[in-house]
Amino acid sequence: MKNKKIFLALLPAVAITGCMLFFSACKSGGPADKKNIDSTGSTTAPTGVNAGLKLQAGFTAAAIAENLGGTREIAVTPQGDIYVKLTGAKTGKGILFLHQDADKATVKTSFGDFSGTGVYVKKGYLYASSDEEVFRYKLNDKNEVINLNQPEKIVTGLISRNEHEAKAITLDNDGNLYVNIGAYSNACQVEDRKKGSPGQKGCPILDSAGGIWQFKADKPNQHYGDGIRYATGLRNVVGMDWNQQNNQLFVMQHGRDQLHDLFPEYFTTKQSAELPAECMYAIKKGDNAGWPYMYYDWQQNKKILMPEYGGDGKKEGGETAINPAAAFPGHLAPNGLLFYTGSQFPEKYKNGAFIAFHGSWNRAPEPQAGYFVVFQPFKDGKASGQWEIFADGFAGGAEKAASGRAEHRPCGLAQGPDGSLYVTDDSKGTIYKITYKKG
Repeated sequence: MKNKKIFLALLPAVAITGCMLFFSACKSGGPADKKNIDSTGSTTAPTGVNAGLKLQAGFTAAAIAENLGGTREIAVTPQGDIYVKLTGAKTGKGILFLHQDADKATVKTSFGDFSGTGVYVKKGYLYASSDEEVFRYKLNDKNEVINLNQPEKIVTGLISRNEHEAKAITLDNDGNLYVNIGAYSNACQVEDRKKGSPGQKGCPILDSAGGIWQFKADKPNQHYGDGIRYATGLRNVVGMDWNQQNNQLFVMQHGRDQLHDLFPEYFTTKQSAELPAECMYAIKKGDNAGWPYMYYDWQQNKKILMPEYGGDGKKEGGETAINPAAAFPGHLAPNGLLFYTGSQFPEKYKNGAFIAFHGSWNRAPEPQAGYFVVFQPFKDGKASGQWEIFADGFAGGAEKAASGRAEHRPCGLAQGPDGSLYVTDDSKGTIYKITYKKG
């Protein structure tokens, strides 16, 4: 367990340098790449070189728009224009349309009287989600919305109970829409987040949440009965993308919280900060990822029985649950997933996955962590090799990251027509554009 040894050896350094160093040094499969680490605490705003970001060699970044509000998922059209979804509807409108010119993006219009997370452009339509519904807008040949005030309601009546209510969306090439319906619970306890409370038998939450639902992309007013529960056992998913290389859906799950708080007899505060893994899953129809009965321990590379269902941190579980395609340290909060298909970046990035980690709130007394974009290499449609931090510095320094006071929190990802990578920030509403140029 080389990775675990590195993890444990660096514990004294964490108290000094904070979570950016800590988790860069705990990458799956190898030691830290020092070039990726920003432990100086120098930049506090998206200004100056690379808009304050620390990037891999050859890459540059620009803050092309700022102060937009809670920018979540993002879609970039073939013309280079941008649609972005807002968590809170700004001036009553939850979708922004921006025109991009010379690395600056200007808001041209805002529309949609609903806040939410999801936005996606596909085959002449813009799809957007609220916490209960999915809409679509017709686009013209310039990919501009032509029915700003009259969207079609494609899916309605989805569960939203003030926990994991965001509805992330993606589409395949066969006319299907995929919607995350997060579990309105941490671990399906009889009393949610109460110390020692057992898990509900049969977990009734899974009947209508805790999974991915598939709907027709062009059928109006669909509800649960019109869709298919495509995958289950997923506590909450925000990052979703369709891997074109093997024609498969991939998702990033947010792992459960509070192992020590709820079961201190089995877990130390340090174990609770590190576990469970944030998992990437390759999803096929009918798959079960195991929540709430098991979690994945990235240090032991094992599926472990949840304490709510008789586990003690050692007993294995999830015999019928699928294994993750890749696993990452706990509580980093993966909010964006993108498979890179462009030609601008070096060849190693082709068909690999970028993941935007939104950052933690629940690792105390250990430093908070995340607030970066990582790259997971792929080969032949499968995760292959260690992940690395691709873009760091969003938090504005290691001290702010470690204390959970990040200036910016990466959330959504999109690829532009020229192969550039776009990253949203749902803290201050910045949109970053990352490009590559050979030296």
